[in-house]
Amino acid sequence: MSNWSAGYVADIGYTFGYYAELNPLRVKMAFLNKGLVFPEVGTACELGFGQGLSAALHASASVTSWYGTDFNPAQAGFAQELASISGSDAQLYDESFEDFAHRDDLPEFDYIGLHGIWSWISDANRAVIVDFVRRKLKVGGVLYISYNTLPGWATFAPMRHLMTEHAEVIGSEGRGIVSRIDDAIEFAENLIATNPMFARANPTVGERLKKLKEQSRHYLAHEYFNRDWHPMHFSTMANWLETAKVSYACSASYLENIDSINLSAEQQAFMKEIPDNMFRESVRDFMVNQQFRKDYWVKGARRLNPLELAATVRAQKIVLAVYRPEVSLKVKTALGEASMNEAVYGPFLDFMADHKIRTLGEVEQHLAGHNISLAQIIEATMVLASSGAIAPAQDDAVIQKARKHTARINAKLRSNAHGSNDISFLASPVTGGGIMVPRFNQVFLSAISEGQKQPADWAKYAWQVLSSQNQRLIKDGKTLETPEDNLAELSRQADEFAQKQLPALKALQIV
Repeated sequence: MSNWSAGYVADIGYTFGYYAELNPLRVKMAFLNKGLVFPEVGTACELGFGQGLSAALHASASVTSWYGTDFNPAQAGFAQELASISGSDAQLYDESFEDFAHRDDLPEFDYIGLHGIWSWISDANRAVIVDFVRRKLKVGGVLYISYNTLPGWATFAPMRHLMTEHAEVIGSEGRGIVSRIDDAIEFAENLIATNPMFARANPTVGERLKKLKEQSRHYLAHEYFNRDWHPMHFSTMANWLETAKVSYACSASYLENIDSINLSAEQQAFMKEIPDNMFRESVRDFMVNQQFRKDYWVKGARRLNPLELAATVRAQKIVLAVYRPEVSLKVKTALGEASMNEAVYGPFLDFMADHKIRTLGEVEQHLAGHNISLAQIIEATMVLASSGAIAPAQDDAVIQKARKHTARINAKLRSNAHGSNDISFLASPVTGGGIMVPRFNQVFLSAISEGQKQPADWAKYAWQVLSSQNQRLIKDGKTLETPEDNLAELSRQADEFAQKQLPALKALQIV
């Protein structure tokens, strides 16, 4: 492996994922839920941006100046291409953390984000990042960071180590990382089949291996097979960040901020007896057997007074980003599956079903006759936003400025979708970030952009795209061989798209 990769897997590209937790507009909602002051984000930075999709979408869909780096030049090149096409002027580099941190042309940042980096780098790189945050995050600024957590990884960590060792010692370098991953998984399964004492003491390991086998090898290469892989306790993370002068604010996973659906009554009572906020987080990780944390930290936490908080909350804009009838009122939590109160969520969703942008104050006024409080509206917003059903919305002036940039980047991404399903997100100037749009829906949008108005025409357009590449649809596990069958299935999908997804995409100004 080449020295510039510093032990990180570099011979297979990272997935083209989009991570909504990096969206500053989403951070604001989390802070309001906790009653904290959130800064206006004029400058932002993403460290280790992977393929750069999140950084490019956030830069194009907002008026924030984005910066970032990823050591992999191929990934940085793709990110730079997206930024150039959108015209967002995002400054994205292919430098190491150390080289980037010592650039003399970087501003101070209101927001710094790292997703999926911290646990997979060396202590030396972690020290560079902490020093960068100390020097470059403004007072009042926010840090987002996600990482593998203990105790959730305690049982599987030895098996991960064994698989990595197998890939390095037994695997053939010439066969490539994918083949070595497959061989390592097969070896681990064969080992478990012998019923070793380790598996008897840790019965969940075998089940986790089965799930791991089903995942993308690109993801597994970066998740499990780097040289550095260091899950850590929350308190250890706090110790690392202490010198950066940031304090824990809240979880970036909206649902995890709601104890009533994640902890039993007995656990909640136990937690209330713990006076120290930081130690409480460590204990909570044991309650839920936390495996992965997504956290927001702040340099100088300040609380809004009750009047300020109420006014700021009521001014927050939101939009329904999905088809109302398909919004589920069941969510998966640490306790299993929780059902939401139809008496609260039903009227709320019905009011938002036309996809118009509204403030929470307007929602409160409309729902007053249903005896629904502002506190219930805030909680419902957090729950629905956790699944992407509800999204925070930007001010009209920002939306108008961002539209030309999102139009450009979306045209590029739709063009990519003609030949690949790698990227399933487009930029929304309304939400300031990415919205999931599967491949064929993107192709339908291309047809619409070329003036085709009817679903039947969109289906014909999509079939021309597929047939020109000798591609066929798969339905119910079977390949559709004839043009008639493919066109019929595309017509069905186009009709469904017109009814369910298109109204929301229009409201989000993706169309």
